[in-house]
Amino acid sequence: MNGTLSNGLTLLGMGMGFVISFLVILIFAMIAMSKFVGFLNRVFPEAVEEVKTVAKKATANVDEAIALAIAAVMAKRGN
Repeated sequence: MNGTLSNGLTLLGMGMGFVISFLVILIFAMIAMSKFVGFLNRVFPEAVEEVKTVAKKATANVDEAIALAIAAVMAKRGN
C-alpha cells in the first residue's frame, strides 16, 4: 500500500511539475514574441487610417418600431 501511494504521489508531482514548467515557458515565449512584434512594428510601421463616424440619435421613433414589429409578426404568420 505504501509503495503504491508513494508511486502515485511521485506521478502526481511529476505531472504537475511538467504542466507548471510548460506554462512558465509559454508565458516567457509570449512575452518574447510580444517584444519581437513591438520591435517589428517600430521597424515596419503601418499607416493607421482614422475612421470618422457620425453619431446617430439614440432616440428611436416608438411608432415605427411598433409598426416594424407588427409587420414582422404578420410576415411570419403569412397573413
